[in-house]
Amino acid sequence: MKIEVLGSGCAKCNKVKEIVQKLVNENNIDAEIIKVEDIDKILDYGVMVTPALVIDGDVKIAGKIPSEDKVKEWLMQ
Repeated sequence: MKIEVLGSGCAKCNKVKEIVQKLVNENNIDAEIIKVEDIDKILDYGVMVTPALVIDGDVKIAGKIPSEDKVKEWLMQ
């Protein structure tokens, strides 16, 4: 699984990465977590507002911090 956290490194972006890392560790999920700060790469996903979370190329959420329950749901699919 490839998980990308899109954002400039702001507090909200870091919080999303923290949530993802926690859930990946707790659930023993084999995943690569990447922080994407390059604005061109972020725009390639069609994301205009960060933070955003991309799982296996699919934008799950943009512009807000998702709940842990929602992230876990996405990771378990």
